[in-house]
Amino acid sequence: MKNTKLSGVVFGTSYHVVYHDERNFETQFDSLFTVINNAMSTYQTNSDISRLNRNETTTVDAHFIKVFNASKDIYKQTEGVFDPTIGGIVNAWDFGPEVKIANLDSLKIDSLMQSVGLNKVTLVGNNIEKPQGTFIDFNAIAKGYGVDVIGEFLESKQVKNYLVEIGGEIRARGTNKEKQAPWKVGIEMPHFDGEQSILEAIEMHDEAMATSGTYRKFKTDAEGNRYAHIIDTKTGYPSKTNLLSISVIAENCMVADGYATAFKAMGIEKVKTFLKKHPELKVFLIFENDKKQLETLALNNFPKAK
Repeated sequence: MKNTKLSGVVFGTSYHVVYHDERNFETQFDSLFTVINNAMSTYQTNSDISRLNRNETTTVDAHFIKVFNASKDIYKQTEGVFDPTIGGIVNAWDFGPEVKIANLDSLKIDSLMQSVGLNKVTLVGNNIEKPQGTFIDFNAIAKGYGVDVIGEFLESKQVKNYLVEIGGEIRARGTNKEKQAPWKVGIEMPHFDGEQSILEAIEMHDEAMATSGTYRKFKTDAEGNRYAHIIDTKTGYPSKTNLLSISVIAENCMVADGYATAFKAMGIEKVKTFLKKHPELKVFLIFENDKKQLETLALNNFPKAK
């Protein structure tokens, strides 16, 4: 039996699914993607999250609740570094490619910061309670969640060998039966000019991986300092970073996605300290050293290239 390969467009990016089964699940994938978008897409004006952000509704579905609870946990573990309520400030900074940092009025930032803090948002039953001005944005974790939903759907259909990838976030189970080999995935080399190339390929065994890169979206100030599209959740200002790419392997892709985003804002030393308490997360960092050369660092037994 051959693998079935399906691909398409979702969440503003592309998806690829390879699984060892003859059934075609494209229709089911599409309907699952629609349900997730209806719950959490900030790009859809009538999604639950968009209506919630306009204070038009408070009711949310099981998908939203799952992502909300995972976000709360990562928010607590990272002491607020990961915070889906920072969305309004990210929008205010208008992170387009290579745009100069505008002098955003500090008063405007201070006023927007009043509504930031996932601790101000609570879930009661399937109702969300939040301050009027709080803007929730799950873009840093929802893609990973979408990967898990597809993986769990395949498992519900007794498919034991599969690889799901959405916009670089991956979940693998079993092996590549067609090639009689483990699933292999690539980690991208950071390029500021938009080129793509693989730095190294690793094997994945019953786990998920998410990668967060800062090298595609950044701005430069008058001195030529690069600021990544990461807003410091404590100050509301973009953070300067030498980290270019963070890959996190975890049990599921939603958790890997959330932590990859958080680690981007933490910086190398804080990530190292954090990982001592979290052996369940394997991490691979690509960064620029003082001489502007690329360096890599594998932590918590991140798999070596094969």
